[in-house]
Amino acid sequence: MYTNNAYLNNSTQDIKDKSKPLIVTSCGTYHLYTRPKLPTWRPRGRLDFQLLYIASGKAHFHFDGKEQIVTAGHMVLYRPKEPQKYEYYGEDQTEVYWVHFTGGNVTNILRSYGLTDDKHVFHCGSGLDYRNLFRTMINELQMCKENYAEMLEMYLRQIFIMLQRYFINSSKTDNTRVVEEIDKATLYFNEHYSEDISIDEYAQNNHVSVSWFIRNFKHCTGSTPMQYILSKRIYNAEILLQDSTYNITEISEIVGYENPLYFSRIFKKVKGLSPSEYRKSINL
Repeated sequence: MYTNNAYLNNSTQDIKDKSKPLIVTSCGTYHLYTRPKLPTWRPRGRLDFQLLYIASGKAHFHFDGKEQIVTAGHMVLYRPKEPQKYEYYGEDQTEVYWVHFTGGNVTNILRSYGLTDDKHVFHCGSGLDYRNLFRTMINELQMCKENYAEMLEMYLRQIFIMLQRYFINSSKTDNTRVVEEIDKATLYFNEHYSEDISIDEYAQNNHVSVSWFIRNFKHCTGSTPMQYILSKRIYNAEILLQDSTYNITEISEIVGYENPLYFSRIFKKVKGLSPSEYRKSINL
């Protein structure tokens, strides 16, 4: 399991703080590989709000005694003192990002962005921008540079704005088929990203035109299909460089590149460091 978390004042204690309208108190990510199960059970909830983004795989949530399976491309919002019960399973390859926040005007802020009081689960698409924003928040809270609290609020509001735009765009058209097709595609890409995927063949096999598929995939996720697959490969390469003893050639093969030199060039183009340089940087 890969995990990367950050906490305000290095405290894992949930708090209620009304001194400012919106305050980020902690954020992080989990990615299950081999751990069988990661359960959470908070019968009395927490004092703060929690927003979870399912980036890949799926998660099992329980609301009012009923299980709801939440797939990639959805967010889950918990409000203060709401019971929290959910599980991630290794077999689902769950990748989730989360943020806890509090403040004196949070409820009104959420409402202003379309996050209504009566819903826990929101469809948001599987855009890479969400991942990047959560990662940036984690890094910001870990580094604690000047005015980091204001930066964290800005990043969280940016996520809210992206959600609002997605809600508005979704309401303008009857996008049921689009959402179903793109959800199916992201699930397929998440499971088969290391294989040689032809976008033309995928579109043909699913009875849609290539142009329709690419256009709607980018509209829903913020990236083209090939950009999405590339991001998945590079992200999983990062995890393996951090948490495994595989060498560069082995990691290259695992994430879908037969040529390790080509993999190294692509990795450096995306991350700014070669795989070996990246591995050294995290072990400093």
